[in-house]
Amino acid sequence: MRSIGLTGGIGSGKSIVAQIFSTLGIPVLDADALAKKIMHENAEVKAQIMDAFGAESYNLQGLNRPYIANIVFKDPFQLQVLNSIVHPATIEAGKIWASQQNAPYTIKEAALFFESGSAEGMDIIIGVYAPDALRLQRVMNRDQISREEVLNRMNHQISQTIKMKLCDKVIINDEQSLLIPQVLELHNEWATY
Repeated sequence: MRSIGLTGGIGSGKSIVAQIFSTLGIPVLDADALAKKIMHENAEVKAQIMDAFGAESYNLQGLNRPYIANIVFKDPFQLQVLNSIVHPATIEAGKIWASQQNAPYTIKEAALFFESGSAEGMDIIIGVYAPDALRLQRVMNRDQISREEVLNRMNHQISQTIKMKLCDKVIINDEQSLLIPQVLELHNEWATY
């Protein structure tokens, strides 16, 4: 079974592409959702986060996301600290998940494949490309945050140009190119592998 990575910058539309693969019956793992679950449920990860960022990292609702985001998106070193805690646990959980699937291939959707080192475990990486202005508008609308906050998050990811060059395949999601035919072309190639 092939392991396919699906990545793209914030607001690129990788989740929409993942949904299309899922509709085709392909198992899809949302690594970002898995990481959030691990931060909420994994006692060892929680303890490491509290050691690194203080007891305020968690409240009665669980992970104090605004508190953590305020720290890590202002300081690249602190972001690396958080990633060094969460990424290894997420990569390991992803391997366990993939081993339990029965399909010609699986899709692992993650924003930070290259940044986290998890690209090494994938047979192929698909990049989802969207123009920066469109990505910016999508995230502002989706998350109800300011332009500056979106740009700050974008600046903490590898540039889209570099990310797409690192990918084996690229899907264009610019609201001009049709997504389904692009996904079907890849699916047809891998479903019979």
